[in-house]
Amino acid sequence: MCGIIGYLGKHEAAPFLLDALKRLEYRGYDSAGIATINGGKLDRRRAVGKLVNLSDLLVHEPLAGKSGIGHTRWATHGEPSTRNAHPHRAGPVAVVHNGIIENYRDFRNELSEIGVDFHTDTDTETVALMVETYMRQGDTPRMAVERLLERLEGAYALAFLFEGEEDLMIAARKGSPLAIGHGEGENYVGSDAIALALLTDQITYLEEGDMAVITRNSVEIRDAEGQLANREMRQVQMDKVRVDKGGHKHFMAKEIAEQPQVIAEAIGHYFGASGHEIRFPSDQVDFTKVQRMVLVACGTAYYACLTAKYWIEKLAGIPVEVDVASEFRYREPPVGPGVLALFVSQSGETADTLAALRYCRDKADKIVSVVNVPESSIARESDVALPILAGTEIGVASTKAFSCQLTVLLVVAMEAARQRGTLSDDRMAAIVASLRGLPSRINIALDNEAVIEALAVELEEARDVLFLGRGQMYPLALEGALKLKEISYIHAEAYASGELKHGPIALIDANMPVVVMAPRDALFDKTVSNMQEVLARGGKVLLISDKAGLDTAGDGLWRSIEMPEIEDVLAPILYAIPAQQIAYHTAVAKGTDVDQPRNLAKSVTVE
Repeated sequence: MCGIIGYLGKHEAAPFLLDALKRLEYRGYDSAGIATINGGKLDRRRAVGKLVNLSDLLVHEPLAGKSGIGHTRWATHGEPSTRNAHPHRAGPVAVVHNGIIENYRDFRNELSEIGVDFHTDTDTETVALMVETYMRQGDTPRMAVERLLERLEGAYALAFLFEGEEDLMIAARKGSPLAIGHGEGENYVGSDAIALALLTDQITYLEEGDMAVITRNSVEIRDAEGQLANREMRQVQMDKVRVDKGGHKHFMAKEIAEQPQVIAEAIGHYFGASGHEIRFPSDQVDFTKVQRMVLVACGTAYYACLTAKYWIEKLAGIPVEVDVASEFRYREPPVGPGVLALFVSQSGETADTLAALRYCRDKADKIVSVVNVPESSIARESDVALPILAGTEIGVASTKAFSCQLTVLLVVAMEAARQRGTLSDDRMAAIVASLRGLPSRINIALDNEAVIEALAVELEEARDVLFLGRGQMYPLALEGALKLKEISYIHAEAYASGELKHGPIALIDANMPVVVMAPRDALFDKTVSNMQEVLARGGKVLLISDKAGLDTAGDGLWRSIEMPEIEDVLAPILYAIPAQQIAYHTAVAKGTDVDQPRNLAKSVTVE
């Protein structure tokens, strides 16, 4: 969501703030701004649209000062506009905010009663106005912020500057991530390590309810109870937060191409260099006592969970429920003894998923998470956090994180099966051997790029696209449809192939492409039968299958993509590649913003 950066340093703040905000563009935004203090005077610049607009504004209206805060906004309250852009200011107070203040209406009513005027439609403006009000009543900046935090409801990451205070910044977090960077005679605040990477590799992550009072030479952190807190300072490996396209046109293209490497790293982490013994914290997770598993996630991670349901039930024999995080806790599902709750999130900060985890915290026997950021809130609040090792993913549409999530979830299914004795040694060895060969199979699949680029030129003319899959390929059809609609803005839907005749077949005509994902597995013949129903009605079928599958399918196809043969259980990971490439090249053909599609954000830290 929104990106935050703060700088207390020895140099002019504006260039550092702008560079850091550029590193946060991947989070998704619709406006941006910075504020600085120079000679005790607070001033700000804001612009709608891309950061280049703010950069141009700063050329004509520069901001001096060695203290500053910056922000990229993803609109929640109020349209994207200059007046709604951050930083917000009220008298001597400037603030940037990520999250949603749920009781802001109460503050607005309270402020209205004392004659305060409002200049924006945002919830954040009330934060600045309340702090200003408390300061008018005689509070110091610190006292005013502390007083406000006691009353705030909702999720927030906040960074404050105060006119006349060139060596002071106050930061606080609850529900939204925030980190402090440490330098020599300088200190910084950022939404994540990526924002701070050009400034420092020494980072402290604030924990839930923390408030930090920051100067150039000191950082004082207090917890939600107001007690001094000693938070660990971590050294971030800079190669893990490097942000470049590596010679590719888009970050998404780079991240698709990186999948053989990152999946190989994940496999090496969980299996070592040889053998089929799983490196898993089995002393912390006893699957023999698990009666039911609950898998919870959002978006692409939810589809990874749907795939894992097939694996866990088939390999380990454990009943699995899969829930969309945004719905999970509101239906108050029964979670009790014998339940292992597993949460999947790339960022580890997804607000809905984190809220679902907290719902299960004192109910489930065990909380396990699958995350890409080991320092994230979801990881820290889990009993066991399993890293996916995908590296930094910048493109809003997830690619390598999804395939790494699938890989780790398969490891979970295999470990559960091993502990419960439902998978023979020979079968386990066969799956591990196929896993070790998966990166090379992905490399072969990536070679289909020219074929996919050519068909994307025709696909981009479609208004609607249908994806079909059976069994464990059904979630991949859902993911393929999501990817296409995310970045090409083409309406796409996905159905289990067997459901076609129960309604969706009414949509079939000569203008609707139908993408069928069908490796030559036990369900292949049934999927082909459903495909024939489409062909019989003049539908345009794109079949994605291996050579044996394509040979069996016969004539009449609009297009086909030949995939390498693969062990059945691994097919969803491999077939994610063409789904991603189809979406990518279709979006490129349409000329959309591939890495930062409209209205979307990378890390969704509001409910």
